[in-house]
Amino acid sequence: MDIKRDLYSELLQWKRQENRKPLILRGARQVGKTTLIRSFAKEYQHYIELNLERTKDKRYFQTYSDPVTLLDALFLEHNLSTDQREETLLFIDEIQESPKAIALLRYFHEDIPALPIIAAGSLLEHVMQEVKSFPVGRVAYLYQFPLNFPEFLEAKGHPLLREQLGKIPIPKAAHEPLLRLFHEYTIVGGMPEVIQAYLNSGTVANLTPIYESIWTAYKDDVEKYASNPTEAKVIRHIINTAHLYVDQRIKYEGFGQSNYRYREVSEAMNTLNDARIIQIITPTTDVDFPIKPNLRKAPRLQFLDTGLLNHELGIQGQMLALDDLSNAYKGAIIPHMLTQEVLSLNKRTYSKPCFWVREKKQSSAEVDLVLSHDGIVIPIEIKSGKVGKLRSLHQFIERAEHHYAIRIYGGKFTVEEHKTPIQQKSYFLMNIPYYLGTKLPEYLAYFLTNY
Repeated sequence: MDIKRDLYSELLQWKRQENRKPLILRGARQVGKTTLIRSFAKEYQHYIELNLERTKDKRYFQTYSDPVTLLDALFLEHNLSTDQREETLLFIDEIQESPKAIALLRYFHEDIPALPIIAAGSLLEHVMQEVKSFPVGRVAYLYQFPLNFPEFLEAKGHPLLREQLGKIPIPKAAHEPLLRLFHEYTIVGGMPEVIQAYLNSGTVANLTPIYESIWTAYKDDVEKYASNPTEAKVIRHIINTAHLYVDQRIKYEGFGQSNYRYREVSEAMNTLNDARIIQIITPTTDVDFPIKPNLRKAPRLQFLDTGLLNHELGIQGQMLALDDLSNAYKGAIIPHMLTQEVLSLNKRTYSKPCFWVREKKQSSAEVDLVLSHDGIVIPIEIKSGKVGKLRSLHQFIERAEHHYAIRIYGGKFTVEEHKTPIQQKSYFLMNIPYYLGTKLPEYLAYFLTNY
């Protein structure tokens, strides 16, 4: 049984568009792109799938430069008439293997607009440099990620609990079951193959071979990510050591107790960032809109999936025994998962959140996330501590021109009024349970409208 993905509704909207463009589905390997399109193909009478990692499929783009002739050859091969093009979905998987195929998407759109065509690939940022005539403005994009918490609830068979997530404020009766399931989700993660195996077995212990298989595949793929042998070595080193630094900001020079220089590590990090395997989350020093990343400040790292991170750290067994996961691995796991949840909200465009820093010799501060709404930058702390211990958040509030702050924690939804300890500035603090990470935009709107 296919796991339902929220992106399916976006695909349906694309299908109904009058001036529909070829669609490129982007995302890291093994997040379910191919499975999603195969499921979506049931919306059409006919389906043609090409995988450009296969020589026999790639040869179409090596042989034909004209999209009309290429389509004729494809349809003849599949015993279809070109009169059936509107009812036939063409899916080009692993399109990054052929820059020529990417360039041809433009001409498919211009010469055969009736043909519904979807491509999927990873590392497209690198391939774009090789495409002489990239179809800018002539293709549409969607972004695929591991399952987020609402999708996990759906997969686990809890559609009613998922409905409760859409209510503001969250009903009190839903809090305990949602918190329990969010802990479960945080331990397991959102990789589709892992979720499917977990649904079948019901135990985390049986998932080890799958985590190993996924992570090993990323390591084996390293040659595709690297532009030269040295970069390949640096990428391998980062993949093997990055999980040990997820609880802290990182420095490129000598990363992971290596002898690699800043430039070598920086280039390798950017490659992994483009591949979405390990992403760079940059800080900002802004308290006002717009939020601008400060590239001179040390970033932190974000793994594709928290379940994979937990497995690499070897902490899943310990996590099963914890009542509050905010204490897991030096307090780093819940902020990591919340960042993953925020990233999953990217569908048609892609952007990464920032965290806030203020670095002074005797008074440094760091806030886990900052998000903007209606031109206001809201600080978000992710912890279980008491209000009086939100020192960094208070420093942000004292510098901001508004009076709004958010704490994400393991407790129930509340809104409280407080004062900062030094300047005695009044502000509203909205306390949100961990499981509402994907609902932050809606809660920001509620917060700013009602307080």
